Amino acid sequence: MSAHAEKISYGGLIKNGIFGENPIFRVALSLCPAVAVTSTVRGGVLMGVGVLFVQTMVNLTVSIFRKFIHPRVRIPAYILIIATWVTVTDLSLNAFAHDAYKMIGLYIKLIVAFAIILSRAELFASKNKVVPSFFDGLGMGIGFLLALTVISFFRELVGKGSLFGHAIVSTKPVLIFIMPAGGFFVVGLLMGLFNWIDIKFFGGGGASGGGH
Repeated sequence: MSAHAEKISYGGLIKNGIFGENPIFRVALSLCPAVAVTSTVRGGVLMGVGVLFVQTMVNLTVSIFRKFIHPRVRIPAYILIIATWVTVTDLSLNAFAHDAYKMIGLYIKLIVAFAIILSRAELFASKNKVVPSFFDGLGMGIGFLLALTVISFFRELVGKGSLFGHAIVSTKPVLIFIMPAGGFFVVGLLMGLFNWIDIKFFGGGGASGGGH
């Protein structure tokens, strides 16, 4: 394979994570955190960055050790790898960004149970070499980060009339948008819009799946 073809392939993996198999808007995985932490843009961005790091490092680790992990214990092994990188993220955030940790520290620990991370370890990283696995994890992580950022943008703007804690509009906010029910409503609307654009203009097949 030529260097140019490799670049196209790696770029395609990133594009796939953002558009083709976006964890939230296309695959519909990890919807619970998409609601739990997106009442503010800051919370959504911080969680997205955490997932981006964990997803990328888990893909790398699983790919490196894929030939040494017995198929019968692969799921427990993947969970252990995920838990290790979540712990690294949790401790690092607490040590170097304590204010951010106080905001999302509880949710960082729950990344261990995010379906999207385990699914990419099983479906891609365990079957591919290190570099493609890195770009797959990077693409999925960026897709997750962008999805949380968009969701939190609309929820904070409409539900609080602010962005990053700064007042933007003076009209009365629609408080339901910062509540869990409003979060699922926003996720559903944005998922529908995302998939309509994909089907209408790019010939996509819409969202599928579901999970935590």
